[in-house]
Amino acid sequence: MGQFRKFTAAVHVLLLAGLAIATPAAAATFDGEWNVQIASSNTACSSGTSVSIGINNGQVASTSAMVTASGRVADAGIISVTLASGMKRAVGSGRLSGTSGSGTWRAAVCSGTWTAQRI
Repeated sequence: MGQFRKFTAAVHVLLLAGLAIATPAAAATFDGEWNVQIASSNTACSSGTSVSIGINNGQVASTSAMVTASGRVADAGIISVTLASGMKRAVGSGRLSGTSGSGTWRAAVCSGTWTAQRI
């Protein structure tokens, strides 16, 4: 019985190691700079803003000093991101596919949609 548990534990470790190795390569599919167009569904909120973000090994980061971006892109292109500028903050989610993407975002008072193009 003890040998079986050791074998099972070893298999789990190998599977987890394999997943850890596979994830960065798959996430790297979306690496690069992206231009994100933000639209608001509320006419009282500004719309038509454009923000540049960078993705490196599935991690989202800012490419502009004006906006702080953080978040993650999963293997299938599912993205979650937080944008902050001063006291303003918005949270978005959606999907990237190839050289484009889209999704929704929300902030304290406003919400809307976004589209992205790889630069």
